[in-house]
Amino acid sequence: MTQSVPQTAMVLAAGFGERMRPLTNTRPKPLVEVSGRALLDHVLDKLAATGVATAVVNVHYLADQIEKHVAGRKSPHIVLSDERDKLLDTGGGVVRALPLLGNEPFFLINSDSIWLDGTRGNLQRLAAEFDPARMDVLLLLAPSATSIGYSGRGDFAMAPDGRLRPRAEREVVPFVYAGAAIFSPTLFEGAPEGPFSLNRLFVKAAEAERLYGLRLDGVWMHVGTPDAIALAENAILQSAA
Repeated sequence: MTQSVPQTAMVLAAGFGERMRPLTNTRPKPLVEVSGRALLDHVLDKLAATGVATAVVNVHYLADQIEKHVAGRKSPHIVLSDERDKLLDTGGGVVRALPLLGNEPFFLINSDSIWLDGTRGNLQRLAAEFDPARMDVLLLLAPSATSIGYSGRGDFAMAPDGRLRPRAEREVVPFVYAGAAIFSPTLFEGAPEGPFSLNRLFVKAAEAERLYGLRLDGVWMHVGTPDAIALAENAILQSAA
């Protein structure tokens, strides 16, 4: 396993945030505030604290607002991946940004992914656990039952060795993807042109038995709707008490 922290990260910030309306009628979801700080800043602060040097942030919807928001940021260094011409979905967005991400494994984080760390930062834990000899992807997973604001059926089942299997259509599984991962760039070889979901690559890695998960230490908050903001803020207040 590698103990080095990836020096680059991709932050997905291009979507419309439709479920967060009306808050996203006039601002992009990454700039919606939780506990007085934009969701995007919660993510970038965690990357900075982990020692990541460069964060590539993709933009599409209300892109000028995000560009202005990150302009004065010193750490990590921000590079924009511009999708103003066409929204490329999660997978296509990463493919466009690959020249900016380099040839080494990189963090990939959803701009609305927010969690409370346990005794050790979860991004540091991901970096310590990632083994490029065995893995193409290492996903941070949260238990569905104890995640705040989440009521779905889960995303993955996890074997004792950490290997993952995506949820079947009518199945309920114990873990939900917490929106943070480490990817090897090699997984994107032969990826399609244009928009596509990262779920396609999760299936590809799972079929090759190279999709792994790490259970989050702490509490994950699914901030998908305006109502979920209050739940997240309450959890943050309780953790500080």
